[in-house]
Amino acid sequence: MNGMDLRKLVAECLGTALLVFFAVGVATLSFGFKAAGSSTSAGIVATALAFGLVLMALVYTIGSVSGAHVNPAVTIGFVASGRMKFEEAVGYWIAQVLGGILGALTLFVTLSQAPAYKRSTHGLGVDGFDHLSMIGLEVGGAFLAEVVLTFLFVLVVLAATSRLGNASLAGVAIGVALTTVHLVGIPLTGTSVNPARSFGPALFVGGDALRQVWLFVVAPMVGGVFAAVVYRYLAAEPPAVEAAETDIAEA
Repeated sequence: MNGMDLRKLVAECLGTALLVFFAVGVATLSFGFKAAGSSTSAGIVATALAFGLVLMALVYTIGSVSGAHVNPAVTIGFVASGRMKFEEAVGYWIAQVLGGILGALTLFVTLSQAPAYKRSTHGLGVDGFDHLSMIGLEVGGAFLAEVVLTFLFVLVVLAATSRLGNASLAGVAIGVALTTVHLVGIPLTGTSVNPARSFGPALFVGGDALRQVWLFVVAPMVGGVFAAVVYRYLAAEPPAVEAAETDIAEA
């Protein structure tokens, strides 16, 4: 492994850890500690903005190093769209999962220093369905929701970072997309769209959160692949004009 490859993995690990610490931290403070007061809507907006703004900052900070995927679903989207080799993606996935665990551990240790914090009561911003969903969404609905939410997010990432998008505004588009899917997804599942973001907190909370985390690993990866398929169709080069047609036009 050369130095550049290592820097990419470090960037992905660090970026994912920061995303989890700050954005999941806001989620925990908003819904666990009720920092947003009794308004559920305020907590949803605060958490959605936290995810979007942190990711936007990361895109402009480490985007030139690793692409700032910080999300296994984004990485599989790049693989399925032919923009990344599978061998490189494996390294990204390992780094992202480790980053998710590191971010969740740091957040957990930090919150544990608050005398009022109880893991069973305040949680750690975990995702879930059935009784862990704000609206009691069942497993089928949760799976579909995560596929659709991830589809939109990864499609925006793929398009914004390609010739279809504006490179200087890619971070804004990606951050807005993540904010948008959280506004819809938080009441449904808590919003994953990122297996590493879900696995890290679930690992420390345990119980039903850990038993349900499989959905928040599988569904976002499925959504990422679907996004890649649509992106490849939208980004396809227009067919070359047939020589015969050109001759006719010139005649």
